[in-house]
Amino acid sequence: MTEQEVRDLLLATNAIMNGHFLLTSGLHSPHYVEKFNVLQHPAYTQRLCEAMAEKFRDADIETVVGPVTGGVLLAHETGKALGTRAIFTERENGKMTFRRGFSLHPGERVLIVEDIVTTGGSIQEVIDVVREHGGIPVAVSMLVDRSGGKAKFGDVPATALLHMDVETYAPEECPLCKQKIPMTKRGRTGK
Repeated sequence: MTEQEVRDLLLATNAIMNGHFLLTSGLHSPHYVEKFNVLQHPAYTQRLCEAMAEKFRDADIETVVGPVTGGVLLAHETGKALGTRAIFTERENGKMTFRRGFSLHPGERVLIVEDIVTTGGSIQEVIDVVREHGGIPVAVSMLVDRSGGKAKFGDVPATALLHMDVETYAPEECPLCKQKIPMTKRGRTGK
């Protein structure tokens, strides 16, 4: 899939939204990507994950790992496309970890997948978990990199199906807050 095809799919499913959003990172933004608006469609999810997998067909990936929640779907479908195992990380007492009996063998080659990346903090935590368990993080594949290219993962290369340069603001510097524009509620959690 081309970046334009990915963008068109996200727009058609209302996954790219406009308003005043509080991001998971704590930053504010006039734009938000609601991944589940597209991921609720299995055929679209499969198509996106096949595009993510295509870049790593010859990378000898053994396992695909994604963080809960959206990363679970992406890991599963990307692993299916690559013919590998797919597992996920979760937070336990605030720390990212493997649970449910998941483990890696020493030297296991891992592709890390994520849905929407703003700062890259969660992905860095997954990279650390993979290394702590003896795995080799071969690469990071993102559905959307909305960091404007700022999210970097040291020596682990990263790719994205869609690159967005979306402005974000610290709450105390947010022009939307200064204009008293209320937060846009999104999803079931109302964050």
